[in-house]
Amino acid sequence: MNSVSSRRGANSLSMLITLLLLAAAGFSFIQGARDHAPPLIGLAVLLVIAAILVAKSLMMARQWERAIVLRLGKLQAVRGPGLFLIVPFIDEVSVWVDQRIQTTEFNAEQALSKDTVPVDVDAVIFWQIHDPERAALEIADYRSAIERVAQTSLREMVGSSLLSTLLADRKKGDEVLLGEIGRKTSEWGVTAISVEIRDISVPPSLQDAMSREAQAQREAAARLHLGQAEQEVAKRFVEAAEIYAQSPAALQLRAMNIIYETTKERGATILIPSAMVDSMNPAALLAGSLAVQPGAPAAGPEPAPKGPAPQCDARGGRRARTDTN
Repeated sequence: MNSVSSRRGANSLSMLITLLLLAAAGFSFIQGARDHAPPLIGLAVLLVIAAILVAKSLMMARQWERAIVLRLGKLQAVRGPGLFLIVPFIDEVSVWVDQRIQTTEFNAEQALSKDTVPVDVDAVIFWQIHDPERAALEIADYRSAIERVAQTSLREMVGSSLLSTLLADRKKGDEVLLGEIGRKTSEWGVTAISVEIRDISVPPSLQDAMSREAQAQREAAARLHLGQAEQEVAKRFVEAAEIYAQSPAALQLRAMNIIYETTKERGATILIPSAMVDSMNPAALLAGSLAVQPGAPAAGPEPAPKGPAPQCDARGGRRARTDTN
């Protein structure tokens, strides 16, 4: 339904009353003509006149409607909602105003941004009439005016903004449009409730260029992150090397752990030369690990055997001990 209407059909209540009066008038006329009773014919004429007056004077406005009543061309009152009466042939309802929230779609085709990029922007505005008198009397067609004002404000906003700003911060653009449109429409009795930018499109050729630029930027950022990661890894390797330099046993344990993890995960068989095993010195590592365990006895020299020491002959051989007794 249109927000402004200069003509409205009769409401259901006035139509019902009019039909009843016309039916009564018809019945009176028939009775008067049959009985040759002029009073009944006169009553029928009065009922017809009353029916016409009721149809012209009894008005009804819905809950969301307001009626602008003019008397002899001048503003008489703003009526509604509900039933109200006007003086037939003197008063008239010139405009019916809808006070519900309305929506208007508008766009800016091939508008140049601040960096001379042609863009197409689609938006929608939600508005409501807060002053029916001003909306009806101070502007001829406020719906068309709102659309033109919104489109002009959108083009001004696009021309003063960079394309990157329009794409990255739509909420800010919505706020700018709302303030600009609301400032202009408030003079007409119209309140701009909210503005939402729905779509921003650029030419296909520019989309390809922007895609390549974004891809190059992401690749450069990935290379920077990779370099930073290499620096962190190098620092950790330097710290590990210092730790292993201070503790060779830790390096040997790490080597053995790497061999174990390799055979565990891949299920492979690794042949280790005996020279490599000797270089790892597993016995010394085992002794060191046992020595650091809590409660393990400290390693020391073997106790000397009881009794006299064995004697050796001149050839260096061991000679059995003889008992003198």
